[in-house]
Amino acid sequence: MKFKLIYPKWQKLERQTVFNLPPHGPVVFAASLPAYVNVDFVDENVQPLVIDDDVDIIGISMMLTIQIKRGWEIATEYRKLGKKVIFGGISTMLHAEETMLYADSVFLGESEGRMEKVLDDFRHNRLQKVYDYLTVPCDISLVGPARRDILNHTLYNHKGTQMVDLFHASRGCRFNCLPCAVSYLGGRRFRPRPIEKSVEELEKIDNNRLFIVDNSLAQDTRWEKDLFKAMIPLRKKWCSHPIEDKPEILDLAAQAGAWYVYQAVFDTSDFIKERIKRYHDYGIAVEGTILLGFDDHDEDYIRRLIDFLLEINLDLAEFTVLTPFPHTRIYENLKKENRIFNFDWNDYTAGKVVYQPKQMTAERLQELYYYAWDTFYKEESQNIKMLKLFHKVVMKEKADGSYKSRKTELITASFGKDVFNT
Repeated sequence: MKFKLIYPKWQKLERQTVFNLPPHGPVVFAASLPAYVNVDFVDENVQPLVIDDDVDIIGISMMLTIQIKRGWEIATEYRKLGKKVIFGGISTMLHAEETMLYADSVFLGESEGRMEKVLDDFRHNRLQKVYDYLTVPCDISLVGPARRDILNHTLYNHKGTQMVDLFHASRGCRFNCLPCAVSYLGGRRFRPRPIEKSVEELEKIDNNRLFIVDNSLAQDTRWEKDLFKAMIPLRKKWCSHPIEDKPEILDLAAQAGAWYVYQAVFDTSDFIKERIKRYHDYGIAVEGTILLGFDDHDEDYIRRLIDFLLEINLDLAEFTVLTPFPHTRIYENLKKENRIFNFDWNDYTAGKVVYQPKQMTAERLQELYYYAWDTFYKEESQNIKMLKLFHKVVMKEKADGSYKSRKTELITASFGKDVFNT
């Protein structure tokens, strides 16, 4: 069976340096397909999509809200050719009712152990309109190594440097943050994969540098410690969402190859300042993720927040504006208050204001979003900060003997000076 799996292109966050990571959802999904399926994968972000009919079934995998309208366009073209189209992925789940209008079938939830039935239904001309497993998580032990073989890794680089591969060691999140849809998508029960399964997959990943995409590694201290201990011999270098900032955890994380973490900076407190310092004390860099536009954010607060970010020496910062994605608490709150004025999903980039803020006009919040990017990177560009972060991982690799010389990594000249010595 020829299965064409498509990852629609999407608009990158304005002001952010443009690079493309190999997508995670499609390679995890591909691993759940029966052995008789031949997968042809196209990532529209890095390669052209040719609409043809030399295929049995089309799968469209969508992670972001800003992919869905493009996904619908692709589905429409294939259905004109008489091909069956099935949608899956995070944003399919968030926009299921709308997506059904463009699909022969939508798959909601986790695919492990379930695709044999779906494809058997397809082969016998009884494909269902909806396969709804959203509230029925799969057996986590069924999650095997992702099908990274479907990727063309040469397409994923930035200024000649290969990007990180993506990996996950758990699903679900016990937290329920206001702007986040994870509790709807994966439930509030933390579900770690068996550590031996995670290690088995990590050992098979050729790339030494990884992004561990778990919602948060800071959900179970015992598991976190066991995972990091098991990773130490692998000599991988990785970034992730937050880890616990306890000394014993940070020490193990550093030994296991922690390169940098994404840390939400939600106020100007000493708590945040000390947390960032503790990461740095263990040689772990920090990319701050800063969300602007909460109801208690006025213009003065946002300006003070940017000053604070510079004071605490973040290695990088990513700014977004509050965006009411469907099935989040913030969406329900703002919709109830009639404050969402834009439902064009192409504008849900997290860089465009689509609702009425409480303390200022939408236009002023948009201006402050640009101000945040421009001010934080005024003295040193994002490219230079990224290069310094890259230099840190090279030094870590050289220190433990895991560095693999790559001629494509001679990228310093692209920036006009040797920032390694600054």
